[in-house]
Amino acid sequence: MKIGIDLGSRKVKFALVTEGKVARLDTFDTLSFYKRFGRMKGDELTFDLEGTGLFSSRELAEATVTATGYGRNTLHLKGVRVVSEIRAHVAGALFQTGLRDFTLLDMGGQDTKVALVRNGALQDFVMNDKCAASSGRYLENMAAILEVDLQELSLHWEEPVRLDATCGIFGESELIGQILRGHPIARLCAGVNQTLVKRVVPMLRRFPSEIVVLTGGVALDGALVRLLENEGFTISVPPSPQHNGALGCAVI
Repeated sequence: MKIGIDLGSRKVKFALVTEGKVARLDTFDTLSFYKRFGRMKGDELTFDLEGTGLFSSRELAEATVTATGYGRNTLHLKGVRVVSEIRAHVAGALFQTGLRDFTLLDMGGQDTKVALVRNGALQDFVMNDKCAASSGRYLENMAAILEVDLQELSLHWEEPVRLDATCGIFGESELIGQILRGHPIARLCAGVNQTLVKRVVPMLRRFPSEIVVLTGGVALDGALVRLLENEGFTISVPPSPQHNGALGCAVI
């Protein structure tokens, strides 16, 4: 019995794996999770995992627990193993897809990771963690400006309005300008999705593969998948892209 925890910037994800099979997946909003279940003991942060109601005392006593994510370095729980994000996400992609050779594109709440995997092993990787403009947070901000939800945003890829700003903040101003020019919402949504593609394509070109495995919450954006395919990439989205890091922790 193994528990994986991905302490993401926007969501905290949990995975329980028993006998090599997924037994349970759960998600909390990060801020809510820290407020409800986090406590400081001296200079260290602890979590009341039993208090979440996700796991029984027996499961917590018997399971091995592995954690990753933005909060991994502040996690202090007895018996918890901590691993890097890139290692966890590669392990999750291997577990979920069964593939051995691919390029991993993980698009999370505040960063994007691209990794080259050959024969089941990590060969090289690159991260964009200096700006949230190629992340889920960017999509959230742009959807708010357009006054649509993320599900609506993810439906549109055709005839994208051109958006050139490479900074998330400047991108918001540019989008407002295009709204004032009277472009249809569908084309503006497509333009937002296209900006993410333009930012990640150079990273993907560094590590060419026949298949790109797309993980993270942004993998739920169907328009992004379609636009990446239009760029010539073959995209594979695993069954639980948001929980990929937590699953990776559970199976490492």
